[in-house]
Amino acid sequence: MAIPKDLMYHKFRAYGFLKNLRFFDPFLILFFRETGLTFLEIGTLFSIREIATNVLEIPTGIVADSYGRRRSMLASFSSYLLSFALFYLFPHFGIYALAMLLFAFGEAFRSGTHKALILEYLHIKGIEGQKVEYYGHTRAASQFGSAIAALIAAVLVFHTGSYRIVFLASIAPYLLELLLMLSYPKELDGILVGLRGGGMKEIARQIRSTAVNSFHMLRKGILLRGLLSSASFDALFKSTKDYLQPVLQSLALALPVLLSLSKNRRVAIVVGIIYFFIYLGTSYAASHAGMIQQRVHSLTGAANMIYVVGIILLAAGGIGVLTHLYILSIIGFLGLYLLQNARRPLLVGYLADLIPRQMMATGLSVESQLRTLLIAALAPMIGLMADRLGIGAAITIIALMGALAFPLVRIHEIGRR
Repeated sequence: MAIPKDLMYHKFRAYGFLKNLRFFDPFLILFFRETGLTFLEIGTLFSIREIATNVLEIPTGIVADSYGRRRSMLASFSSYLLSFALFYLFPHFGIYALAMLLFAFGEAFRSGTHKALILEYLHIKGIEGQKVEYYGHTRAASQFGSAIAALIAAVLVFHTGSYRIVFLASIAPYLLELLLMLSYPKELDGILVGLRGGGMKEIARQIRSTAVNSFHMLRKGILLRGLLSSASFDALFKSTKDYLQPVLQSLALALPVLLSLSKNRRVAIVVGIIYFFIYLGTSYAASHAGMIQQRVHSLTGAANMIYVVGIILLAAGGIGVLTHLYILSIIGFLGLYLLQNARRPLLVGYLADLIPRQMMATGLSVESQLRTLLIAALAPMIGLMADRLGIGAAITIIALMGALAFPLVRIHEIGRR
């Protein structure tokens, strides 16, 4: 059965495209290094972001289910805009920490909420069985946005000779996101708690009920394993993926071409081109998530296989840096990007079969909370190891840790305990 490509389908894809026009993504670590931060300080900033997100995840999930998912999204993008402005205007570690807090606020209000909007829409349309393929299509638009963003960011850095401009440029697409959220229909908010009369008491009752339900989610063995599987793989990916940037920097400076250009301009060309092709690949992988599931005849089998191969590729990324075989490292990271974007829709579909629909935003926020806890622990650890042992050794050690964790996060077919 073909996916209905109606107006909301295109709006969901537009959301993903605009959301990923984060022009700072391909240059984030290079931006921080340009301002003089160590890898440990960078990891600390990432940890601040994830801890703040972790603290806000459950409350914001409840707010989305209680007050309205669209309002939650509006609050999210407003917070992002303030964060980008601070990064651009005030180059100081303390201000960066505040900007990370605002960024975390945006992440917490957005994380899980838009997926809940999509799943609510699929329920209304009676096509919930297509959730993996549908979500894969929207994620593909997101990754295509990242590909375009990489090229635009490269042009901006090349033109200005500095990485700082990418935060100013990121404001424009997020203003468009605010307008897009205003156009979403009210019925996607789901069942809301009344705000009149005894509304506040009802809200408090629902918050307590949701908190209890969240606790019960974590007590269910198969659901807990699914949440941990999704969170752990994403945490490994997100805590290491940006280290591709200094690898590309080393490659760009080692190439015997473009020698007449400044260091940042040479790096901008290489980073922009590589990230463009990476995100084109991840867009393709996300859009074919449903096909991957069909070919292996098992959603859980595909997810488990991707986890193992992903760990191998992460290790290749680290070994490539250790041996100065930067091409091997780039191939490892490229493969990891592809697999993460193929695996994510599979896990969303898997978790959607285990979490009650009316609790979807909260359930996905629980998954996101677990992920951010893991990233908060891994980010400064990787930064410290990168400062003392080098980037290659840090990534290789993290890959080994991921391999040792696999028996604990291997998911099972639904119905099996």
